[in-house]
Amino acid sequence: MDEHLSVGPAPSFYGQTLEQHLLQMQRRQTGATGDFTGLFHQIALAAKIIASQVSKAGLANILGLTGDVNVQGEEVQKLDIFANNTLVRCVQQGGHVCVMGSEEVEEPIPIPPQYPKGKYVLQFDPLDGSGNIDINASIGTIFSIHRRKTPGNGPGTIVDCLQPGRDIVAAGYVIYGSSNMFVYSAGQGVHGFTFDPAIGEFFLSHENLRIPKRGDTYSINEGNYHKWDEPVRAWVDWVKRDEGDHKAYKLRYIGAMVADFHRTLLRGGIFVYPPDRKNASGKLRLLYEASPLAFVCEQAGGSATDGTTAICDVIPTELHQRTPLYIGSPDDVADALRFVGPRA
Repeated sequence: MDEHLSVGPAPSFYGQTLEQHLLQMQRRQTGATGDFTGLFHQIALAAKIIASQVSKAGLANILGLTGDVNVQGEEVQKLDIFANNTLVRCVQQGGHVCVMGSEEVEEPIPIPPQYPKGKYVLQFDPLDGSGNIDINASIGTIFSIHRRKTPGNGPGTIVDCLQPGRDIVAAGYVIYGSSNMFVYSAGQGVHGFTFDPAIGEFFLSHENLRIPKRGDTYSINEGNYHKWDEPVRAWVDWVKRDEGDHKAYKLRYIGAMVADFHRTLLRGGIFVYPPDRKNASGKLRLLYEASPLAFVCEQAGGSATDGTTAICDVIPTELHQRTPLYIGSPDDVADALRFVGPRA
């Protein structure tokens, strides 16, 4: 008797799902408990919910400003609040984290007392590139995971949040664009998964991503040119002109870091947000933007620095600490540091 009970052709699959990839990685880890995999399931669920709302934001009446201002002094978009609340609600019940940190919330986010506390710390920018929401351009979610530092299994504290990128267990981002992609690293390469909305799953589409050693594009907001220090202006002037073996680079700037970084990761080049007269310490958030993407970039063979120190080596002292950032192909970052790095 034929053991196949179904009729018609055998089902076809695109490839490995994010869940299968995580389970495969879990089996390779001696003593793995499944907590990490469970936390990733919750982040992926939140990403799917956010992606669904992003794709119909105009219809769902969640575009535009709330009238509030976040801790960074920026106007809060309605979709920002939705994304933040979605991540918190998807993660807080799982028992995998002891505390969370968000770009949109001034203090560490505690786990409600009725839920168990876990061994991980989740920090995130729920919706990077908020200024692009109303014009239907790419935006994204950035996240990082650390192991808790405080002992026991009680609530986490700010001590658990203030950890350097070098101690990240896993980090990544979700980009909501013409297709939605989940890109992450757990210290074993960088892998990208593309979402199929018909099936409702992220499928492996970019395995073991490696950033080119050198690209041909630079990404920076040149509207700030006259606010920069002379070394930054000198680098920008050099990078966009032909000089000897150096060919002029193309400018590509979307205005959402996650989107600019995604392009840089896939095609090479450099993304820069330097300090300026208005933002002497830089504008990007260390814990929610720079540190997670620096971890991913290094895992893909790239470089990330604040101009003097590797981003992953910066020890945070404040929850919403800002930093300059030079990130991308290692040769392009090295070129920038010849102009802006510390002088001998």
